[in-house]
Amino acid sequence: MKVLITGGAGFIGSSLIHELILRYKNINIISLDNYFTGDKKNHIIDVRVTYVVGNTWDVDELVGPGIDVVFHFGEYSRIVNSFNDIDYVLKSNGYGTKKVISFCNRNNIKLIYSASSSKFGNDGRDENLSPYSWTKAKNVELIKNFGEWYSLDYEIVYFYNVYGPKQIMSGEYKAVIGIFENQYMNGESLTVVSPGTQSRDFTHIKDIINGIIMVMEKGFNEEYMLGTGKNWKLSDVASMFTSDWVFVPERRGERLSSVILDNKNTTTLGWVPKIDLKDYINQIKNRHSGI
Repeated sequence: MKVLITGGAGFIGSSLIHELILRYKNINIISLDNYFTGDKKNHIIDVRVTYVVGNTWDVDELVGPGIDVVFHFGEYSRIVNSFNDIDYVLKSNGYGTKKVISFCNRNNIKLIYSASSSKFGNDGRDENLSPYSWTKAKNVELIKNFGEWYSLDYEIVYFYNVYGPKQIMSGEYKAVIGIFENQYMNGESLTVVSPGTQSRDFTHIKDIINGIIMVMEKGFNEEYMLGTGKNWKLSDVASMFTSDWVFVPERRGERLSSVILDNKNTTTLGWVPKIDLKDYINQIKNRHSGI
């Protein structure tokens, strides 16, 4: 089996590579990453893995024939920052993803696309809250249409605030659990975006990777919600770490809550999340205190 993973040097992509080479002896993996948020520290040294530096919109020139599956994770993936980065968002999530879809369609390759749960909030209106959310929602529409128009073989997986080892914990593109974990480990006050009552469904990277592989092996050209079904208020998440937290100003594009639909495809798939956010945070606290 030969697979292409766009964004293979990122948090989710590198975690997928690690698991794939553990599970499959006869596999060849190509990672295509421009290192916008990817990191060479995430590289996995194995003869079955090849790292290619480049952009998704150049996929035709950078990737050779014989690919069986494309995992497309190499997109811009932050809501708040997307207002300032809109030109790059449109090129990465618009033009780049269209090129990847066409590459898969032309070469009869199964496409597994990482969609965003941000499109479901507020009865679907949250897909227009930010350039990021809008492009991700439109890509889902485009993939489905390619399925109707050209019989594209695809699977769509929705991620819900993925956290765990290799998550980005510093810099402009860090996510909330990474922010809290880094602040806690450094003895700083945790910063909770006002009003703190906004809620999120958090899913551990191991559960996400297990779900992605199940979709690859058993999928049936559908959509899958890889979330725990449990929403946590951000102020409550901060309190799981420590009582030392403060509010910071509300941010543009902030959603009030995560929404996970009753998805029969995920049930049929047999995927069940196993790791609870509270247990993960307790492990961090125990390590920090030397327990």
